[in-house]
Amino acid sequence: MSTKEQYWKISLIVFIIGLGIILFRQITPFLGGLLGALTIYILVRKQMIHLSEKRKMKRNLAAILITAEAILCFLLPLALVVWLLVINLQNINLDPQAIIAPFEEAASIIKAKTGYNILGGEVISYVISALPHIGQMLMGGISSFAVNMFVLVFVLYFMLIGGKKMEQYINDILPFNETNTQHVIHEITMIIRSNAIGIPLLAIIQGGVAMIGYWIFGAPNILLSGLLTCFASVIPMVGTALVWVPIAVYMALIGNWLQAAGLAAFGAIIISQLDNLIRFMIQKKMANIHPLITIFGVVIGLSIFGFMGIIFGPLLLSLFFLFVDMFKRGYLDGEKMI
Repeated sequence: MSTKEQYWKISLIVFIIGLGIILFRQITPFLGGLLGALTIYILVRKQMIHLSEKRKMKRNLAAILITAEAILCFLLPLALVVWLLVINLQNINLDPQAIIAPFEEAASIIKAKTGYNILGGEVISYVISALPHIGQMLMGGISSFAVNMFVLVFVLYFMLIGGKKMEQYINDILPFNETNTQHVIHEITMIIRSNAIGIPLLAIIQGGVAMIGYWIFGAPNILLSGLLTCFASVIPMVGTALVWVPIAVYMALIGNWLQAAGLAAFGAIIISQLDNLIRFMIQKKMANIHPLITIFGVVIGLSIFGFMGIIFGPLLLSLFFLFVDMFKRGYLDGEKMI
């Protein structure tokens, strides 16, 4: 290759990387919708192949049908959960004093028993001043959710239209031989499928079981507590404890010691063990993911990708170790990789 050809090659690489960074920064607000579209595409890909190749249906019609299916089966239930959460939050009187009253009551009980005031005037003033900002964050999150759902549907339709041509293009630009390309694609598919199916299933099971416990032991606002438990379940190991532990503590502070002890035991023995058992069973069976990759992957993914990080965080970590293993076999063990 001549010097001029090398110059153009390097220049083109620099332009691609530079433009890629600029574009990535601009699409970051829509990253949840894009990753969601990729997730659903992997889940419904076989249906698209069946309709377009075996049933000989026009691709645009098949894409419309499968997109409608995704809306009905995936997006509407998710939107319903968000709507129920918003309704329950709206049912809480937005008067700051009404929101703080339970905390003041708990603080007064602690002060009476220990002599220590954990909720001073400065703390109350700070909480009251922060409430409007929390409301604005919630409204911003709901708006972002709606926009990303639109992006998801739009991108999913065109991914279904592209189909195998898109997949072949991606295969061609991956810097691996055929065996390793298929290995990487299989790893991505299995991890996304495992998390996309396992995480909502786990959230529904844990939320339902937790609501039974909240009902048995007389916890306040059972529906809202159950929904919050569903969302908290995405955090490995300690997720649901972020909900049932404060509820049990609050019930103990207001004098319901027996119910509080029962809820704490129910949460520790049943709810938390369901988290550990079902999460690792599903992911071990469907993608053979090591538990530590799941735990640290979710922690890393949430900070990078937001909510979709619960799926793509473990994927990112798994791909890192996969590429390290490919490097070892290709350049240290002497296998042919590319």
